[in-house]
Amino acid sequence: MLGDNIKKYRRERGYTQEELAARLHVVRQTLSKWENNASVPDAEILIEISQALEVPVSVLLDLTPEKETVDLTDELARVNEELAERNQQLQRNTLASQKRGQILFLSFVALMVVVLVDNPLVSLFLVGACIVLALLILYRNLTLFSEGAVSVSQMKTLKVVTVFNAIFLIVLLAVCGLLQAQVISLTGQQEQWLLMAVFSCLFLFFGALSPRLPYQRHTGLRLPWTVQDEDTWNLAHRIIGVISLPMTLLYLAAACSVSDFEHIGTISVIALMLYIGIPGVISLVFFWRKYH
Repeated sequence: MLGDNIKKYRRERGYTQEELAARLHVVRQTLSKWENNASVPDAEILIEISQALEVPVSVLLDLTPEKETVDLTDELARVNEELAERNQQLQRNTLASQKRGQILFLSFVALMVVVLVDNPLVSLFLVGACIVLALLILYRNLTLFSEGAVSVSQMKTLKVVTVFNAIFLIVLLAVCGLLQAQVISLTGQQEQWLLMAVFSCLFLFFGALSPRLPYQRHTGLRLPWTVQDEDTWNLAHRIIGVISLPMTLLYLAAACSVSDFEHIGTISVIALMLYIGIPGVISLVFFWRKYH
C-alpha cells in the first residue's frame, strides 16, 4: 500500500516523521495518516514525497511497468477507494469482535451462574436471560458475522435457525422451571416421551435447514475444520441433511424398545454423538485429503 511504502522509504532515508513533514510543509499528524493508510496525499504532494525520498512515484504506488503511464490523479482516486474499503472492513471486523466478546461474556456469566447459584429457579432464570441476550446479539448481527456474500434465502435460513434456538431454549427452560417449582408434574413415561420429542425435533429441524446454512462461524456444525474451509462446511451440512430422517427413525425405534428412562437418556446421547460424529468424521477426512 502507498502508506506502507512511504513509511518504508522514509525510514530507509533516515527521516523522522517530523523531518519529512517539515520538508513537505504539512503537520506530522497528516503524514502519520498517510503512513497508516488512513488517507492519501493529493497528486502534487505525492510528487513532492517522491522527490524527498528519491523514489519514483510508480514505486510508491506499486505500479507495474505497463501501468506506469496511467493518470496520477485517477490512480490516487483508486488507491483512496481501496483504502476506504479496507478501513470499512477493519471497522466491521472490530465491531464483529466486540459482538463476539459480548456473546462469550454472556456465556461465561451463564456458566458461573450454574456453578455459583444454589437456587435452581434463580439459576434457570439467570441462565435463560444470558442465553436469550446472547441469541439476540447474534440475531441482530448475522450479516456482520457472515464470512462472505450471503443470499436473501440464506440469511432467512440463519434468522429462522436463530429464532428457533431462542424459542426452543426458552420453552425448555420454562418447562424445567415449572417442574422445579412443582407447578406441573410428569410421570416417568411422560418424561421419556418429552425427552424423545426434544431430540427428534432437534434432529429433524436442523436436518431440514442445515444444507441451506451459509458458510459462517456462529450457526451450524462449528468444528475446527468446517469453519476453516467452505467446501468442508458445505459437505458436513449436506451430510446432516441426508442422515437426519433415518437417524431420527432409528433413534425413536431404539428409544421405544426400552422402558427405563436412564436407558433412553443413554440412547439419546449416543444418537446425538452419531448425529454430530458422522458428518464430523467424513468432513474431517475430506478436509485432510484436500489440504494434505
